[in-house]
Amino acid sequence: MRIAVIHIAQETNDFNPLHTTLDDYRSFGIFEGAEIFEKLRGYGQIGGYLQAVEDSGIEVESIPIIRAFAVAGGRITREAFDFFQGKIREGLAAAGRIDGLALQLHGACSAEGIDDVEGAQVELCRSLLGKDVPIVLGLDHHANVTRKMVENCDAIVGHRTQPHDTFDTGVIGTQLLLRIVGEKLKPAMAWRKIPLVSHQEQFLTSQGPMKIWFDRARAMESDPRVLQASNYPMQPWLDVAEGGWSTVVVTDGDQALAEKLADELADLCWSMRDDFQVREAVSVDEAVRRADAAQDGVVVISDTGDTVFGGAAGDSNVILEAMLRLGIKGKALVPMISPAAAKTLSEAGEGAEVRLQLGGDAATAFFKPLEVTGVVRKVGGGVVKLDYSQQSEVDLGRAVVFEVGPVTMLITEYRGVAGNVPSVYQVMGVEPKDYQMAVLKTASNFQFFAPISSQVIRADTRGPGQSDVFTLPWQRVPRPMYPLESFDDWRAHSSQPGPERNP
Repeated sequence: MRIAVIHIAQETNDFNPLHTTLDDYRSFGIFEGAEIFEKLRGYGQIGGYLQAVEDSGIEVESIPIIRAFAVAGGRITREAFDFFQGKIREGLAAAGRIDGLALQLHGACSAEGIDDVEGAQVELCRSLLGKDVPIVLGLDHHANVTRKMVENCDAIVGHRTQPHDTFDTGVIGTQLLLRIVGEKLKPAMAWRKIPLVSHQEQFLTSQGPMKIWFDRARAMESDPRVLQASNYPMQPWLDVAEGGWSTVVVTDGDQALAEKLADELADLCWSMRDDFQVREAVSVDEAVRRADAAQDGVVVISDTGDTVFGGAAGDSNVILEAMLRLGIKGKALVPMISPAAAKTLSEAGEGAEVRLQLGGDAATAFFKPLEVTGVVRKVGGGVVKLDYSQQSEVDLGRAVVFEVGPVTMLITEYRGVAGNVPSVYQVMGVEPKDYQMAVLKTASNFQFFAPISSQVIRADTRGPGQSDVFTLPWQRVPRPMYPLESFDDWRAHSSQPGPERNP
């Protein structure tokens, strides 16, 4: 059995004006051929693929073609889109005859002038392979599932948890592909498009409405006829013409069952539409005061508006300003992505006292520069080793530890992991356990700090990843869209309400 493997992933935030370039992908590594397996064994969907193949006992010849990952950001450049299309063409042509394709994408990537990057990639793979080679598509569960994706693959699998377990997704996708090829299964797939958008404060699958929805999908999979049931609460900052939440069910040849279960999951989701809108974030000043007064550190302050893991630019100074203005007593960690500041401070050198403007480098519609004075404590960066689920090393570019009063800042040139992983501080000589509070540039990926944190406080910050979906400058998302508009019948406004109801 010959299986080709392609992994290309980026999550787009349309409210971040800074484009994601090939250099952003290179900072995490663009790998081809055998290097893919050498670098990523044990990590992410690639690691899951390798594990599933090894556990299967099946003799599989794997053909790794390309792995390219960039942390979430603005739309990818047309150059990057064309580059990956070319690599897909070249790789599949060189692979020769294959029995199946493990296609691992994100599902919420857009490019300059192209809303549906993954749809174009899946369509290209199908055009090159023909209709008889099975394609199993692995997606992030914040994907925006589109018609092109569904029509050009045999099955779709998604992350089963938030925080994501990308390794698990690689395992289940590969297991399904091996069954389709080896057992000659004939997957039947149904999907529903739900005209819904929501902030990420209720996105954790361990609690609340998301747990109910995802638990129901897992229960469906206990039926041996059901190969996969997956839900897709699209990340809320993708402004595209086919946007909205989705659910996908794949059965072993039973289309009617797939349609029935897809309806059930969509209806369940819609019944909880207002539960998904419940807000937990507090004002910035309250978040800072509560963290500073906490008896046990480290207190995580979630900067939801500047969630780098959700595609924001990482240039917010909103929480920094509040900490300095309120005169916090405890020590705080605050990350920032600023190529200009990283250059200025690294050139000033360790020990230098520097006054400069910080923040508002990219998302100028949300943030204005803040003048601060601080001391450069450490200059470093480059490729560093990290304890990170996606891979073992990341290029930070220039990186500086900059102390501004009680605040220790990690300022990097490249996006990296934006201070969301403790080891990125540790490689710069800073121990997060020694701090009272840490600002994380994420709305839900607190798992890396969980072993050392005492609590999480969501701060209601503005920015490209803000929880307030009503004031975002939507232009392309289909309307009406709940809760931007209010309506009762989701099918009346769905582009995929079901086979008997299609417009």
